[in-house]
Amino acid sequence: MFCSGCGQALQPGQLVCSQCGRPIAPPVPPIPNLELQVQTYSGRIRALSIVWFVYGGLTLLLGIAGMTFLHEFLNGGFAPWMHGPMGNGPWEQPWFGAAIVHFAWGVIIVRAGLAFIAGWGLLERTEWGRIVAIVAAFFSLLKIPIGTALAIWTLVTLLGYRNSTLYAQLGPRV
Repeated sequence: MFCSGCGQALQPGQLVCSQCGRPIAPPVPPIPNLELQVQTYSGRIRALSIVWFVYGGLTLLLGIAGMTFLHEFLNGGFAPWMHGPMGNGPWEQPWFGAAIVHFAWGVIIVRAGLAFIAGWGLLERTEWGRIVAIVAAFFSLLKIPIGTALAIWTLVTLLGYRNSTLYAQLGPRV
Protein backbone atom coordinates (compact mmCIF):
# COMPACT_ATOMS: atom_id res chain seq x y z
CA MET A 1 0.00 0.00 0.00
CA PHE A 2 1.24 3.51 -0.85
CA CYS A 3 0.46 7.03 0.37
CA SER A 4 -2.04 8.84 -1.86
CA GLY A 5 -0.21 12.16 -1.31
CA CYS A 6 3.49 11.42 -1.87
CA GLY A 7 3.61 7.77 -3.00
CA GLN A 8 5.70 6.59 -0.03
CA ALA A 9 5.44 2.86 0.76
CA LEU A 10 3.35 2.27 3.90
CA GLN A 11 3.54 -0.45 6.50
CA PRO A 12 0.39 -2.40 7.42
CA GLY A 13 -1.45 -0.72 10.29
CA GLN A 14 0.29 2.65 9.80
CA LEU A 15 -2.18 5.52 10.46
CA VAL A 16 -0.20 8.46 8.96
CA CYS A 17 2.45 8.74 6.27
CA SER A 18 5.92 9.12 7.79
CA GLN A 19 7.09 11.36 4.93
CA CYS A 20 4.22 13.83 4.37
CA GLY A 21 2.05 13.32 7.48
CA ARG A 22 -1.11 12.59 5.50
CA PRO A 23 -3.66 10.40 7.36
CA ILE A 24 -4.21 6.98 5.84
CA ALA A 25 -7.80 5.98 5.07
CA PRO A 26 -8.93 2.87 6.88
CA PRO A 27 -9.52 -0.17 4.67
CA VAL A 28 -13.04 -0.54 3.31
CA PRO A 29 -14.86 -3.32 5.13
CA PRO A 30 -16.24 -6.10 2.96
CA ILE A 31 -19.90 -5.96 1.95
CA PRO A 32 -21.90 -8.05 4.41
CA ASN A 33 -23.65 -11.09 2.93
CA LEU A 34 -22.31 -10.47 -0.59
CA GLU A 35 -21.81 -14.19 -1.17
CA LEU A 36 -25.40 -14.92 -0.13
CA GLN A 37 -26.70 -12.16 -2.42
CA VAL A 38 -24.69 -13.53 -5.35
CA GLN A 39 -25.94 -17.08 -4.74
CA THR A 40 -29.56 -15.89 -4.54
CA TYR A 41 -29.14 -13.82 -7.70
CA SER A 42 -27.57 -16.81 -9.46
CA GLY A 43 -30.69 -18.86 -8.72
CA ARG A 44 -32.91 -16.11 -10.12
CA ILE A 45 -30.83 -15.91 -13.30
CA ARG A 46 -31.03 -19.69 -13.75
CA ALA A 47 -34.82 -19.66 -13.34
CA LEU A 48 -35.10 -16.76 -15.77
CA SER A 49 -33.02 -18.58 -18.37
CA ILE A 50 -35.18 -21.70 -18.10
CA VAL A 51 -38.34 -19.63 -18.58
CA TRP A 52 -36.79 -18.01 -21.69
CA PHE A 53 -36.19 -21.52 -23.10
CA VAL A 54 -39.80 -22.48 -22.37
CA TYR A 55 -41.06 -19.24 -23.90
CA GLY A 56 -39.00 -19.85 -27.04
CA GLY A 57 -40.39 -23.37 -27.40
CA LEU A 58 -43.94 -22.17 -26.80
CA THR A 59 -43.50 -19.40 -29.37
CA LEU A 60 -42.20 -21.87 -31.93
CA LEU A 61 -44.93 -24.46 -31.33
CA LEU A 62 -47.79 -21.95 -31.37
CA GLY A 63 -46.31 -20.27 -34.44
CA ILE A 64 -46.13 -23.56 -36.34
CA ALA A 65 -49.71 -24.39 -35.31
CA GLY A 66 -50.93 -20.96 -36.39
CA MET A 67 -49.14 -21.11 -39.74
CA THR A 68 -50.52 -24.62 -40.37
CA PHE A 69 -54.01 -23.33 -39.63
CA LEU A 70 -53.46 -20.39 -42.00
CA HIS A 71 -52.18 -22.69 -44.74
CA GLU A 72 -55.22 -24.96 -44.47
CA PHE A 73 -57.58 -22.00 -44.37
CA LEU A 74 -56.09 -20.38 -47.45
CA ASN A 75 -56.04 -23.63 -49.42
CA GLY A 76 -59.64 -24.66 -48.62
CA GLY A 77 -58.64 -27.57 -46.41
CA PHE A 78 -61.35 -26.93 -43.81
CA ALA A 79 -64.37 -27.09 -46.09
CA PRO A 80 -63.77 -28.79 -49.44
CA TRP A 81 -67.46 -28.51 -50.28
CA MET A 82 -67.22 -24.72 -50.28
CA HIS A 83 -67.63 -22.88 -53.52
CA GLY A 84 -65.78 -19.75 -54.35
CA PRO A 85 -62.14 -18.76 -54.23
CA MET A 86 -61.22 -21.19 -51.42
CA GLY A 87 -63.34 -24.17 -52.48
CA ASN A 88 -61.76 -25.21 -55.78
CA GLY A 89 -58.09 -25.51 -55.03
CA PRO A 90 -55.52 -23.04 -53.87
CA TRP A 91 -56.80 -19.61 -53.14
CA GLU A 92 -55.60 -17.00 -55.57
CA GLN A 93 -53.76 -14.73 -53.23
CA PRO A 94 -52.78 -11.22 -54.14
CA TRP A 95 -49.05 -10.71 -54.69
CA PHE A 96 -48.60 -9.54 -51.11
CA GLY A 97 -50.31 -12.61 -49.59
CA ALA A 98 -47.25 -14.81 -49.97
CA ALA A 99 -45.03 -12.00 -48.72
CA ILE A 100 -47.15 -11.64 -45.57
CA VAL A 101 -46.95 -15.39 -44.92
CA HIS A 102 -43.17 -15.39 -45.39
CA PHE A 103 -42.86 -12.35 -43.13
CA ALA A 104 -44.93 -14.13 -40.45
CA TRP A 105 -42.63 -17.17 -40.66
CA GLY A 106 -39.63 -14.87 -40.29
CA VAL A 107 -41.10 -13.16 -37.23
CA ILE A 108 -41.87 -16.51 -35.60
CA ILE A 109 -38.37 -17.86 -36.22
CA VAL A 110 -36.62 -14.66 -35.10
CA ARG A 111 -38.75 -14.36 -31.93
CA ALA A 112 -38.18 -18.00 -30.95
CA GLY A 113 -34.47 -17.83 -31.83
CA LEU A 114 -34.01 -14.66 -29.78
CA ALA A 115 -35.70 -16.32 -26.80
CA PHE A 116 -33.47 -19.42 -27.11
CA ILE A 117 -30.32 -17.29 -27.43
CA ALA A 118 -31.35 -15.19 -24.41
CA GLY A 119 -31.97 -18.34 -22.37
CA TRP A 120 -28.61 -19.82 -23.38
CA GLY A 121 -26.71 -16.59 -22.67
CA LEU A 122 -28.30 -16.24 -19.23
CA LEU A 123 -27.68 -19.89 -18.43
CA GLU A 124 -24.00 -19.44 -19.31
CA ARG A 125 -23.98 -16.05 -17.46
CA THR A 126 -22.27 -14.18 -20.28
CA GLU A 127 -22.44 -10.41 -20.67
CA TRP A 128 -23.87 -10.72 -24.19
CA GLY A 129 -26.57 -13.01 -22.78
CA ARG A 130 -27.68 -10.24 -20.44
CA ILE A 131 -27.85 -7.78 -23.34
CA VAL A 132 -29.73 -10.22 -25.62
CA ALA A 133 -32.21 -10.96 -22.82
CA ILE A 134 -32.89 -7.24 -22.33
CA VAL A 135 -33.44 -6.80 -26.10
CA ALA A 136 -35.70 -9.87 -26.20
CA ALA A 137 -37.66 -8.48 -23.25
CA PHE A 138 -38.33 -5.22 -25.09
CA PHE A 139 -39.54 -7.18 -28.14
CA SER A 140 -41.81 -9.32 -25.94
CA LEU A 141 -43.45 -6.48 -24.01
CA LEU A 142 -46.50 -6.43 -26.30
CA LYS A 143 -47.04 -10.22 -26.32
CA ILE A 144 -49.78 -10.11 -23.68
CA PRO A 145 -49.94 -11.84 -21.13
CA ILE A 146 -46.99 -14.28 -21.03
CA GLY A 147 -44.52 -12.19 -23.03
CA THR A 148 -45.34 -9.07 -21.02
CA ALA A 149 -44.88 -10.85 -17.70
CA LEU A 150 -41.58 -12.41 -18.83
CA ALA A 151 -40.36 -9.07 -20.18
CA ILE A 152 -41.11 -7.25 -16.93
CA TRP A 153 -39.47 -10.02 -14.88
CA THR A 154 -36.39 -9.88 -17.12
CA LEU A 155 -36.08 -6.11 -16.99
CA VAL A 156 -36.52 -5.97 -13.22
CA THR A 157 -33.97 -8.75 -12.74
CA LEU A 158 -31.30 -7.48 -15.13
CA LEU A 159 -31.51 -3.67 -15.13
CA GLY A 160 -30.17 -1.33 -12.48
CA TYR A 161 -26.79 -0.74 -10.90
CA ARG A 162 -27.21 -3.33 -8.13
CA ASN A 163 -28.35 -6.06 -10.52
CA SER A 164 -25.65 -5.34 -13.09
CA THR A 165 -23.05 -5.47 -10.31
CA LEU A 166 -24.40 -8.79 -9.05
CA TYR A 167 -24.48 -10.16 -12.61
CA ALA A 168 -20.85 -9.12 -13.08
CA GLN A 169 -19.97 -10.91 -9.80
CA LEU A 170 -21.42 -14.16 -11.19
CA GLY A 171 -18.89 -14.47 -13.97
CA PRO A 172 -19.17 -17.05 -16.75
CA ARG A 173 -20.32 -20.52 -15.78
CA VAL A 174 -17.49 -23.02 -15.60
